Amino acid sequence: MQYVIIGNGVAGTHAAESIRRLDPHGVITLIAAEEDAPYCRPMISMLLEGSAAAAQLPIRGPDFYDALKIDAVIGKRVRAIDVAARTVTTDAGRRFAFDRLLIASGADPRPIKARGLHLENLFFMRTAAQVRAMLRALPACRRALVLGGGLVGFKAAYALLRRGLAVTLLIRSGHPLSMQVDPQAGAMILASLQEQGLTVRVQAEVTAFEGQTTVRSAHLSDGSTVPCDLVVIGKGVLPALDFVPREAIAVDLGVVVDQYLETSAAGIFAAGDAAEAHDIARKTRWVNAIWPEAVTQGRLAGMNMAGRPTPYRGSLGRNVIRIFDLDVMSGGLVNPPPDARYTVLQHHNPGRRRYRKLVFRYDRLVGMVLVNAIEQGGVLLSLIQGEIPIRIRREALMAPTFNFRQLLPATV
Repeated sequence: MQYVIIGNGVAGTHAAESIRRLDPHGVITLIAAEEDAPYCRPMISMLLEGSAAAAQLPIRGPDFYDALKIDAVIGKRVRAIDVAARTVTTDAGRRFAFDRLLIASGADPRPIKARGLHLENLFFMRTAAQVRAMLRALPACRRALVLGGGLVGFKAAYALLRRGLAVTLLIRSGHPLSMQVDPQAGAMILASLQEQGLTVRVQAEVTAFEGQTTVRSAHLSDGSTVPCDLVVIGKGVLPALDFVPREAIAVDLGVVVDQYLETSAAGIFAAGDAAEAHDIARKTRWVNAIWPEAVTQGRLAGMNMAGRPTPYRGSLGRNVIRIFDLDVMSGGLVNPPPDARYTVLQHHNPGRRRYRKLVFRYDRLVGMVLVNAIEQGGVLLSLIQGEIPIRIRREALMAPTFNFRQLLPATV
């Protein structure tokens, strides 16, 4: 059996390990655009911040490819997939035949439209190489502008603030982390960031960058100008799928997969940030580009590719973040539509800076936002993920002292 894996991120890495465990003699070829060995992508913001060293990033030893007998084609992007011929072609023109193929190509930064994008010191923050380039530029920089209030933009702003730069965070929506939390939690996070010295501009976008060779300022959509000598573009990511033939493989935002993580083309699978799978809370297909789901999907995809059918229940978006003096935990559907099927419970204690919000769809918990009151957050997440009916008073789940045993009489 010939396996080809596109991508050496956490999904591709776990897929390769699953395949090798089940098929000791199969031929595994792994093609990756990044030249770094497999590393922990969520830690690159800690590298920028200075709280982690580069040596802490790798998630596998230097002998990973050799130990698993993987033919690693590193530093090459896949240019095309020929579904009928069962081949993959790289940008260097090399062609690889496959019986089973995994698309685990990850995601690319979402591009922006603005004049002056050719200037130096404009960075994305998606890869370790991009962070290393930022670190080389830092000694000559004093004022940073970060675009995007999502996780990438937020982590970049936090890291640069810790490095001593004056940082302006530019957010198109009304508050940071609008995809992860609701407006109330967003307002608490915004206030905390401002208290720590971060300048936050909301509901504004960049229209142009100015400078000779290096960026010196940015013009905003409200007519104002922000001085800056370093810019991080953190406007989210899009699945990296420019090589996927849409006429042969179904693609929406990501590659559409079934419960076995197989695409619409037989023998071709997808996992990680490139895959669009069933979302447990939303009850629809969704791309949940988070590390734990990439691990699970990669592992299961590898098992299915190697001939051990193993279904995937679906993904669930969730995040745990420490923001100065705020512990924030969220999961599932945090901003439900105005629909009679949904019930929302909220409790906000401004004096203690605590906030809890739970979202129910009929008798199931489907979403939560916890700020400085994250006790039993893991239990609540398990209720969402397990789609467990809530047979007790819903208000009981709002108490930080709630525990799983309170549900047992209704679930056994």
